[in-house]
Amino acid sequence: MAAVTGPATGGETSGAGAPAARARRELTYAVLLCLAGAGLALWASTRTWAVELAARPAPLPPVRAARTGAGLLPWLPALAVVGLAGGGAVLATRGVPRRLVGVLLLALGAAVAAGGGYGLVAAFDGTVSRQWPAFCLVGGLLAALGGGLVALRGGGWPAMGARYERPARPGVGPAAAEAAVAGPVAGRRTTEAWDALDRGEDPTAD
Repeated sequence: MAAVTGPATGGETSGAGAPAARARRELTYAVLLCLAGAGLALWASTRTWAVELAARPAPLPPVRAARTGAGLLPWLPALAVVGLAGGGAVLATRGVPRRLVGVLLLALGAAVAAGGGYGLVAAFDGTVSRQWPAFCLVGGLLAALGGGLVALRGGGWPAMGARYERPARPGVGPAAAEAAVAGPVAGRRTTEAWDALDRGEDPTAD
């Protein structure tokens, strides 16, 4: 019977640790999706989406005006920055507040994706670069996906640093702590007493 009990106990321990490991993986994936999506959208919003040429009287050449995504949609990079901060907030929160952060990230990602979609279909004057709005759209979708994952499953994920917290050992109170400290101190005093004897001094003179 003892030979059977050992493996069964190990299987129960492994099964108990599996949900915690899965929760940490999901947390990692969600944070990476939010950070990668918001970062991609922020970078794409700083690229040139359109180049407009304004005609001037001859013989002056036309004026070339480059329009970035941030110039066309000023709120777009601001939402991306908030998305980056929200990715960090996912690590710092837990429970219901973390789910609320996920809902916020879902909404922000959807808004960023809408801005990228607008850049894809809008009729700008001059030369248009559609790849940057497309990147912005993809970034917004990634951030929204990460936020949705946090909103749905983030309540049960561990908080930042939870795996490194040292649980309190039962039976270790103030008296035990003093005894643990007194041991090394007593050892040092004994050594000092022997050193005093070697020097010809009386260690009990104090």
